[in-house]
Amino acid sequence: GFVAASARAENTVSEESVVIRAHPGEGGPESGRAKTRVSRRDMDERLPRSAPDALRYEPGVFVQQTGHGQASPFLRGRTGQQTVMLFDGIRLNTSTYRQGPNQYFFTVDARSVRAIETTRGGASTLYGSDAIGGVIEALPLEPSYQEGAGFLLRPRTMLRYASADAAFGQRVQVDAQLSERLQGVMGAGYQRVGRLRSGGIIRGADGQPALVPRFEEDEKTQLGTGYQEVTGDGRLVYRLGSDTRLVGAVYVYRQYDAPRTDQCPPPGALRDVCLNVDEQFRTLGYVALQGDLGAVGRASQLALSFQRQHERRTLRRPSSISIRLNNIGRDDVNTYGITAKLGSRPVPLAPGAEGRLDYGVDLYHDTVDSVAFEQFVDLGITRRQSRGQYLNGSFYTQGGGFFRGEATMLRRRLMARAGGRVGGARARAPGDPESGTSAVAQSYLLLASTAGVEVAMTPWLSVLGNIDRSIRAPNLDDLTARQQAGPGFQYENPELRPEIGTTAEVGVRFDGAQISAEVWAFRSLLESAITRVIRGTCPKNTSQCSSSWYVYQLINVPGLSELRGIEGALKGKLERWSLRASFAATRGDGPNPVDPRGERIPLSRVPPVNGTVELRHDLRREVYLGGSLRWALRQDRLAITDRSDARIPLGGTPGFAVIDARAGLRLKREFLASLVIENFMDTPYRIHGSSINGPGRGVLLQIESGLLPTKKPDHEILHRSLHPLPNTLDFGPLRL
Repeated sequence: GFVAASARAENTVSEESVVIRAHPGEGGPESGRAKTRVSRRDMDERLPRSAPDALRYEPGVFVQQTGHGQASPFLRGRTGQQTVMLFDGIRLNTSTYRQGPNQYFFTVDARSVRAIETTRGGASTLYGSDAIGGVIEALPLEPSYQEGAGFLLRPRTMLRYASADAAFGQRVQVDAQLSERLQGVMGAGYQRVGRLRSGGIIRGADGQPALVPRFEEDEKTQLGTGYQEVTGDGRLVYRLGSDTRLVGAVYVYRQYDAPRTDQCPPPGALRDVCLNVDEQFRTLGYVALQGDLGAVGRASQLALSFQRQHERRTLRRPSSISIRLNNIGRDDVNTYGITAKLGSRPVPLAPGAEGRLDYGVDLYHDTVDSVAFEQFVDLGITRRQSRGQYLNGSFYTQGGGFFRGEATMLRRRLMARAGGRVGGARARAPGDPESGTSAVAQSYLLLASTAGVEVAMTPWLSVLGNIDRSIRAPNLDDLTARQQAGPGFQYENPELRPEIGTTAEVGVRFDGAQISAEVWAFRSLLESAITRVIRGTCPKNTSQCSSSWYVYQLINVPGLSELRGIEGALKGKLERWSLRASFAATRGDGPNPVDPRGERIPLSRVPPVNGTVELRHDLRREVYLGGSLRWALRQDRLAITDRSDARIPLGGTPGFAVIDARAGLRLKREFLASLVIENFMDTPYRIHGSSINGPGRGVLLQIESGLLPTKKPDHEILHRSLHPLPNTLDFGPLRL
């Protein structure tokens, strides 16, 4: 459907390669799911500020921002620990991902990826714990390959400017073919971002300004915004044969001085109080064997990976008490991973029927180093506390084995899929008597399963259905963390049980010559949902807790929480005109955590009804014009914790409609200039649950120049082995 259509459209000036995949999950085994792709071309024309921002036009995806330098995509109303993020098949989620929105997909440099895919709905069978809401995967840029050529060097540079936050960035990149067997691509980038100017103040139902953010005197420029980032990446590909390759890659992200906007300053505090993320670093390195391994697996990826997530933050309270006090925290999580994902060759099952099997194992092990300090500025004294946000020396191990079979019958008019996973998770953390923290020693059995069917009613119309059982084990953040949570302070619960999600969905796909469309309806039930409840007292030795509005603890709520909704997408093309549109409506409710037998209440931060429209016109082959509309209705169905959240205006988040204008110029595949006039009407707006208002009227400009290969990359290297079943249903001479 849309995945295949967007993949065919990716041959643009900035697309260094076409899809090369070596593990189940793209196109083939996941083609029967609600899945979309953002291509490099889409990003070059929309000019997103970050990797999460690139997903704003995808159906069923809603992007919340707790800070200017942080963003968290919601998939069908779920985010954070309930979604899985991948980079080239490597799991990014660690055991310290927190409940609700987190900032970690922001650490993927959107300029280093060729596409981002989203799979909406439960997916724990293939991707393990946490994949209750869905999966987001970034696919990196690939080096080019030109058959018969020797040494080739293709440098490129990119400059970018955004007026709303005075952002200036640059990326330099070298695409090299070192020999017939060895190719590589390397890049480095820098960006400096200032304070974000919005369209104006957002007001609550009482007509008063929302509690956050705070503004400069112009009532448009938001305090607690701005950051700096440095990125680097390198990727080497060694061709072992026509269908097999060895990949080595390193990706580095460094973000500095990114305030958490709702705490910089917090509501009611002096302007110099600020919770600042001084350092948000991520380093990912891996080696992978991809391709045809003969009898073991035709579509395969065997990978060893290492990831280091580093965060250092400072809560500055210089004028809050007679002695100036800073709270400093540092957390380092090292993740060691082993993955083996393989796909068999198609085998005959019966006359007119064939099948294939995807299977594999994965294992990830986290070690945690966490410390905290109190710094008495005037006295020149820094005192280490007995514990950090997490317990120093903790570790967490999770993994499992999975299989998924797919059968095509009736001349590929019918596809059936089914699979399962057996896995587990183990959490260990030492106790800390000084802070009253108990030791943790928990183990969980994780079972997941999935089944689906796809029926081709006509050559252009298909009906799809899936049912999925996914699971999320409590992680170290749930079991051990003490941290700020909006206006409150949250402390640990070592007795939590896993969340179990069951999703049923049905979809309809239409794929005509000039119009493609799909509509999905879903219902997702969550058993033993983990949510916050308000407690009366703070735990021992937690100075931040005593100054917070509320005290929270996570618990498993008895009964079932439910999310249900409908989402759709449309794509059309007529001569030089093209149109895209998306729509999503989600509603959620669950037991009251205070009174589980009482009336059901709305779930927290469920996105409002929302959608997008994009229109594009090619004036000539080199020049295009376009525009877009993003809109959302008012969200006033609020959970108990939403009503006390300063990020949500009194009575709910107002609806909005934001219009952007676009234009671009391409010259001989060597030059690209893209222009976006964002928020053309200078509309004040906020994404539900965010701490910041959206950018006001401004200009986004990107210029990219350099050399590209005169021939397409050799994207067929692994294509035949990686996609033994086509993404189409075949009616003899007709194809769907």
